[in-house]
Amino acid sequence: MSVLLAFTAASLFAIGTWLLLQRRLTRIVVGLGLIGHGTNILLITSGGEGGLPPVIGKGDAEDFADPLPQALALTAIVITFGVTAFLLAMAYRSWQLTHDDVVADDLEDRLIAANRRRDADVADAEAADLERESDSSGDES
Repeated sequence: MSVLLAFTAASLFAIGTWLLLQRRLTRIVVGLGLIGHGTNILLITSGGEGGLPPVIGKGDAEDFADPLPQALALTAIVITFGVTAFLLAMAYRSWQLTHDDVVADDLEDRLIAANRRRDADVADAEAADLERESDSSGDES
C-alpha cells in the first residue's frame, strides 16, 4: 500500500510540475492543486501506521499515532488553498483585462536581459583589450 501511495504522490508531483510550466493560468492553478494533493499524500504516508489517538491517559505511548504529519498536512491544505485563491483572483483579473488566460512575456524583463547581455559583451571586450595591452607591454620590455 505504501508503494502505491508513493507512486501516486510522485505522479501528482510530476503532472503538477508539468502543468506549472505551462503558460495558461488555468493550467498553473490545476498544477498547483495537484502538487498540493501530492504533498498531502506524502505527509500522511510519512506518518506510518495508524495508532491510538494521542490523548494522555488513554493508552501506551508507543501505541499513539504521530500527530505531526496530520498537523503538517492541515497546514499544507491551508497554504494551498490561500495560494490557489490568489492565483484564481489573478486569473480572473487577467481574463477581465485581456479575455485570455495566457501569461504574456514581460517587455521590461526582456529589456533587462538584453541590457545584461550588452553589458557582458562590453565587459568581455574591455577585458580582451586589457589583456592585449598587457601582452603588448610585456613584449616591449
